[in-house]
Amino acid sequence: MKKYNYITTTLLSGLLAFSSCTDSFDRYNSTAGAYTDDLQEYDFQKQLIPFKTIQTAIVYQTGVDGTDWQYQIMQNLAADMFGGYFHDMNGGFNSQNSSYKLNSGWVGAQWSYTYAQGMPSIANAEELCKKEDYPAFYALTKIMKVAMMHRVSDYYGPIIYKNFGATTPTPESQKDIYTDFFNDLTDAIQVLKTYIASNGPETFQKADIMMPEGKRTYAQWLKFANSLRLRLAMRVSNVDSELAKAQAQAALDPENGGVLETAGETVGEYGVRNPLGGVSGWQEVYMNASMESFLNGYNDPREEKFFAKATGNSGADGEVTELFPIAKTYKGIRQGTALDKDNRYINHSRTTITTSSSIIVMTAAEVWFLRAEAALKGYVDSGKEGEYYEKGVTTSFTQWGAGDVATYLTSNAVPSDYKDAFDTKFNVAAMTAITPKWIDNATKEQKLERIITQKWLALYPDGCEAWAEQRRTGYPKLFKVAVNLSGGTIDTDVMIRRVTFPTDLDATTMGSLKQLLGGNDDGGTRLWWDTGLNKF
Repeated sequence: MKKYNYITTTLLSGLLAFSSCTDSFDRYNSTAGAYTDDLQEYDFQKQLIPFKTIQTAIVYQTGVDGTDWQYQIMQNLAADMFGGYFHDMNGGFNSQNSSYKLNSGWVGAQWSYTYAQGMPSIANAEELCKKEDYPAFYALTKIMKVAMMHRVSDYYGPIIYKNFGATTPTPESQKDIYTDFFNDLTDAIQVLKTYIASNGPETFQKADIMMPEGKRTYAQWLKFANSLRLRLAMRVSNVDSELAKAQAQAALDPENGGVLETAGETVGEYGVRNPLGGVSGWQEVYMNASMESFLNGYNDPREEKFFAKATGNSGADGEVTELFPIAKTYKGIRQGTALDKDNRYINHSRTTITTSSSIIVMTAAEVWFLRAEAALKGYVDSGKEGEYYEKGVTTSFTQWGAGDVATYLTSNAVPSDYKDAFDTKFNVAAMTAITPKWIDNATKEQKLERIITQKWLALYPDGCEAWAEQRRTGYPKLFKVAVNLSGGTIDTDVMIRRVTFPTDLDATTMGSLKQLLGGNDDGGTRLWWDTGLNKF
């Protein structure tokens, strides 16, 4: 077995555990009815073994009750909150990540678990699925690798990507990593196109948990690859507009197989436990105050699909008495209250996501908003940004079963002010007056704000993508953290820009990562694509 020089102590322990299992492989698989080499070759079983782990590692979960805390520290107490979707009412958490006092164990988890679980399976698939032997599986591995690892890079910046598994796994700058992403997607798209032309859009239903039922075909994966390429193209648009334009045009070239367009094409993780629902079951996934501002202000019909109404505090049994009644309303929690002595927000609005909800990786609504921005920037279909914007909103409404979208698309409603139910010092005025209604004669910056604000709503509940886009564009305009405990490393007005590398990395790797980052390893350092200025 090929041995990998993994990157953290977590990875090392995982490797040892794996080795201890495989040491007995021959002994346990030499009896009658065992999973022999011949059986492994049947119906490509050996090649497809890593795919389940890879797919479930994109939005990380194990599918096992009791392990949802891994998702919680990886994403829910980081991107989901920093991106403006959720907040944990648990008083013990409010003086940590919420208030920019980053918990090193939490913020390092995205790195540790992805490298411990996802990337070894990617490496395994790359060994088993060579381009010349299994071109379709090879292409799918590349697509999943990019889908998984761009989330990690968008958390930290520099990471280990193409050198993973090398004797000396050398980190790369985020700029170089994005070049790798585009190269891998270009390769995968061409391979899939060629394969489909020769073999037809055949399926591999048994191994595919990411495409919806009835769409588990290579042609659908081709659409996902192009859509992912468009996502990353717009991510780099402020730092390298020529690269963004070329990649956006390639992604939207119909000769390359198309992109996601309808609500029924949601890419996700189907038929597995949704860890966000598990964490919510612990009463720890509540509406963020920024979500309240936009959803309430817009009277958005998706609100009831996203969140349950607050039940309100009775004032009994030690509960803090409300300043005004919140029962039967949608009520959120402002980030950074730094209250660590009580759970006063326990009866605010919780997410409707349950353990049986499908995990969302990418939607057609997002793709329409990406196309709207590409049109706004003159990359493709100039002048159609309004049309694509409205298709994005409409597709999101259809996806969530939110009813007729016509009234919403003509609405001049604006986000609402936030009033804390217990302490007026946490009150804050709405950060913007942007409306759902498209305005043709608005400035490009105003059009971009409108596009990204509605895209943010449509991305729900994927906090990783929401936070990345909010950092890249500055939209939507979220409420600032109420209390900043970063010790000056994160500017309250500029807001958090990234999370820190795991503290248990070896000195050589850590030194390389910090050098490639080009700034301090703290939450105030901008990533390569985060320029702080939108470019048109």
